[in-house]
Amino acid sequence: MAVAATLVLAYGLHPADITRIPEGTATDNYAVVDQAGQLHFAKVYRTRDRLDLELASVELSEYCADGGVATARATRTREHELIETHGRLPMSLWSYVPHTATAEGGLTGARWAAVGTAMGQLHSRLATHPAAAPTLEPGAAVCDVAASWDRFERLIHAYQQKPRLGEFETWALQAARERQAILGDVERALALLPQLSVQVLHGDMAGPNVLFKDNEVAAIVDFRPPAPGYLAWEIARLGCDPKSVLDNSAESWLTGYIDLTLAYRDANPKASAGDLVSSLRVGCAAMLCSAFPLSVPVERPHIVDAAMEAYGRVRHEAALMLLGRLPVIEEALHDALR
Repeated sequence: MAVAATLVLAYGLHPADITRIPEGTATDNYAVVDQAGQLHFAKVYRTRDRLDLELASVELSEYCADGGVATARATRTREHELIETHGRLPMSLWSYVPHTATAEGGLTGARWAAVGTAMGQLHSRLATHPAAAPTLEPGAAVCDVAASWDRFERLIHAYQQKPRLGEFETWALQAARERQAILGDVERALALLPQLSVQVLHGDMAGPNVLFKDNEVAAIVDFRPPAPGYLAWEIARLGCDPKSVLDNSAESWLTGYIDLTLAYRDANPKASAGDLVSSLRVGCAAMLCSAFPLSVPVERPHIVDAAMEAYGRVRHEAALMLLGRLPVIEEALHDALR
């Protein structure tokens, strides 16, 4: 009833049906059908203390849409605002992208090139955003290995203090020890990186935020506020998605990754070959330096479920595979991009 009232008062939209959508970690999401049969997507913010950042995220999405990037459009309120903040529920309303599936299950076939094209167009547009001009920064700084070592040390200690460990916690403790032990290899790998491009990024380029219609990218959604970051990391975050890496043979995955980077270069010709080739090393190092989701049973035990545990195992295995094959796969990518 509160959602319906907000839609009427703030947007002049009279809903015929409102259905809760389970997805959403920081928001409550709803599919809305108006009385004309048109579909909408409503995002209700649970708190008001971050609405300035939420607005910046919506503005970034609109900036990309204005530049021809495939993304959902926000609907303005009667007061021409991107977020309704005056009533009982803070909310943004979006065009609904029907008949789509996310990239969360991994990339296959023609979707590799489709993602490369969409990301290339996205990054080309974001390179012009006024929040920060593109620069070159040392690639080795993409991860703070010393800080990662300390974090794994604290995590290992936290697990050791528990009176008893479950099956996943026992595995996570062993994985944390294994990761900490190879951080020296990660640091040496990072030291070989050249200067890399840093610019405004999407901020959360993960599988759930890429919507496919058949084998084409229908929309990239859920932007974060504009902030500079390493271009290579955002490419790798999607291209080195653990399920994409492990659900295929290593050769099949690498073929897909090459398809992604070639399509990316065509869509964003200003991108350097160094950023594209280095993306494999950057993605591998970032996964190995991150304690997520090994840390979840200690820091947020209430969100641990079977899917989280499975993701933790897959992410660990994929990162180790990439590290072991890094010289071979980098050489293959370098040759393809010549």
